[in-house]
Amino acid sequence: MQLGDSESEGSWGTFFGWLKRRGLSGVDLVVSDAHTGLVAAGQRHFQGCTWQRCQTHLAGDVLEAAPKSVRQELHEHLRALFEAPYLPTARVLLQALLDTYAGRAQRAMTILEAGFDDATAVLALPEPYRRRLRTSNGMERLNEEVRLRERVIRIFPNRESAIRLLGAVLMERHEQWTTGHRYLDMASYWQWRRAQEEASSAAIPARDGHSGAAGCSEQPAQSA
Repeated sequence: MQLGDSESEGSWGTFFGWLKRRGLSGVDLVVSDAHTGLVAAGQRHFQGCTWQRCQTHLAGDVLEAAPKSVRQELHEHLRALFEAPYLPTARVLLQALLDTYAGRAQRAMTILEAGFDDATAVLALPEPYRRRLRTSNGMERLNEEVRLRERVIRIFPNRESAIRLLGAVLMERHEQWTTGHRYLDMASYWQWRRAQEEASSAAIPARDGHSGAAGCSEQPAQSA
């Protein structure tokens, strides 16, 4: 367990560095809100990984910037946008939202358009993983459970007592996720990733040999 006195890039960077020293590696995706310190630290420590902006947080930012008179109907449209199964569909829905609310909620639409690409990064992943990874809700619920136990104690006499209580909560959740109903089963993901890497490797010789048609014809076969 690490303690930080702020959500600055330095605090998050210290935490991420500690995780890496404990063995964390091969990070493909980071899901978080748009806090600048967190995002900057993630980009520095996990270079090359994809950042998925939490759709719940983005929707909250958009609604907060919209006039109260349109928030209810806008909320329904945002839900449809973020539940789109494919990126082209999401882009069509985004443009429809921009056209509809440009005059009534301009600031909200500016926020939505600026955050759209990061909030839909998850659509590049296989469908079974999108629901879990499109928001940070799973982590938020875990934090709420930790805080619920924390409120019972209110004041920890020392660091060790905090680690014992909060560690017990985290170990219980870890066991549930790994031995019971798994939060994420990564087997299909690794198969998909290997297929993506093989497709990329197969396309490189085609481009080097100036055979663009061969490269284009090979990629759909791998995707299928």
